[in-house]
Amino acid sequence: MWKKVISSALQSHPWRLLPTRSSTSVSSAVNSMLLRSLKEHYLEVSKMSPPPKVNPPSSFKIIKAALDGNGPVLRKKYGEEEISISVMRMANIIPRADKDDGGDLDDEDINQLFIHVDISKPGQSDSLHFLCGLYPDALGIHSVSMRSKDENFASVSLTVPSTYNGPVFEDIDERMRDSFHDYIEERGVNDSLFQFLQAWLYVKDHRNLMRWFKSVGTFISENKSTKEA
Repeated sequence: MWKKVISSALQSHPWRLLPTRSSTSVSSAVNSMLLRSLKEHYLEVSKMSPPPKVNPPSSFKIIKAALDGNGPVLRKKYGEEEISISVMRMANIIPRADKDDGGDLDDEDINQLFIHVDISKPGQSDSLHFLCGLYPDALGIHSVSMRSKDENFASVSLTVPSTYNGPVFEDIDERMRDSFHDYIEERGVNDSLFQFLQAWLYVKDHRNLMRWFKSVGTFISENKSTKEA
């Protein structure tokens, strides 16, 4: 959805040759055109209706201010364990080739999420980390590793880890794979999280896009004022 808005912004003012004149009037015209376009799309996005409110499974609590950061979204207690859930769209991690229709997101893109599940225990410096693919009707584990509690979510990616990250999950014994699935299922990590996390990402995408239009417009406007002073 947000990709379509950005795409329309680019298509409304395609690349073209500008007159080879270096003048204040040309610079002012370019700034004004860009500011007008940013404002139009800011207003367009601001009128979008948010998705219906969705609550997470009752055992999980939403982490305060999660929308403004890159950290965990949900947290719960399971005995002495603390379980944290972070989420991102799969399309944001593994960019897909542009489609003939302009590269817009389709239902398959939207319905694929990556979640990071951290299970920590008091007195231990490391936590058990699961990287999972989450879908409307299923959850699949991609990897299981031990990570330092100090390692933040932003640094947990698909890059090559600095320490051994465990065996390839699909290569381990099937009974062990099933047991790992049972382990996180027992802690409430399953496809019941999908509806909330998808709606939460819509709200976050909307907020980030609004903030982007506003901050870029403010920068250009202030730069324009400085030159005219």
